[in-house]
Amino acid sequence: MSKRAGQTQSLSQSHSSHVVFLPFLAVVFILWVLYRSIFHFPVWFDEIIGKAVFFGLPVSLYISLTADKAICQTYAVGKIYRGLLLGVLVGGVFGFTAAVASFLLRGVVIQSAPLFASNAFWWQFFLALMTGFWESLFFFSWIMVVVQQKYHRSELKWQLGMIVGIYLLFNLPNILLRSSTGLMVVNQIILLAIFALGQSLLFLKTRNFYALAVSQAIWGMVLLVHTM
Repeated sequence: MSKRAGQTQSLSQSHSSHVVFLPFLAVVFILWVLYRSIFHFPVWFDEIIGKAVFFGLPVSLYISLTADKAICQTYAVGKIYRGLLLGVLVGGVFGFTAAVASFLLRGVVIQSAPLFASNAFWWQFFLALMTGFWESLFFFSWIMVVVQQKYHRSELKWQLGMIVGIYLLFNLPNILLRSSTGLMVVNQIILLAIFALGQSLLFLKTRNFYALAVSQAIWGMVLLVHTM
């Protein structure tokens, strides 16, 4: 069998193994919406426990159902070091850009602040890491990997559009809960769409879960610091 024929057969097998993907994803989404609508737990509970149940557990169950090794390869142990460095680098770019934007748009004076000496800062950073961990695992290590396998014949722009759309759909309940006006909802959707697209492109290039988890954590802290 030629290499090309082998790749075609592999993609076909991957496609067939993901028959349950959309129904499985739909069930997770319904449960997630119900959870966000009915229960109002503290932020720490949502980020540490809630997302472990509704994002982490479904990924584990899906891997058990399909035995898809490509998902596990995105968080292989050998990728930790490079992923952490890359995540810090990308996150640093976010921080620098946000600082410059704050200065240009609001005239904020850029100066050093004892953030790292604050216990509250490190607690928020820990929560941001938990958010980055579970969301990167769910939306990219799982959803993006499966979308690219299941819809491998579709153009990249359609694959990316689907991933960004799913990301926004899952974040919509939180946007509606936190936004008081229609303009705030639109702004949040645009911001999250840009972020999801950026993370998708980063994952497309690196296939590294750790890079996305760390960069998202730093992105969250950047937004927290510059919107306080």
